[in-house]
Amino acid sequence: MRMKTIALPRLNNLSPTLESTALKLMEEAGELSEAIGKFRALSGEKTRLDAREVAGAISRELLDVAQTAVTMMFVLEEESGIDVDAALKAHVEKLIRKGYLKLDPAPADAGGSDADGPSIDA
Repeated sequence: MRMKTIALPRLNNLSPTLESTALKLMEEAGELSEAIGKFRALSGEKTRLDAREVAGAISRELLDVAQTAVTMMFVLEEESGIDVDAALKAHVEKLIRKGYLKLDPAPADAGGSDADGPSIDA
């Protein structure tokens, strides 16, 4: 299974709550939607950015969404004792169960490990 690992920091100069982080997540998702809308000319504006510039803007907004989601995971971990590693494993298992993810069979000579990411026992 191919995985994209993005390590984002715990923001240590803020005091986020579950509610403030949820609102921030919605704000960042809106900004991501706006960037995508400009790329697709859905806003009615004539965009003067080329596709590469717009893709850069989308990636920046997407990272803002990811940072806010990671911040919310830190809040859940610290305030509610959520085990993020267990939640991640359960999430991957759900993706497999729903048919969104198919595990690649491990090559016989690879010792059971997947070069593109960790194997998940489902």
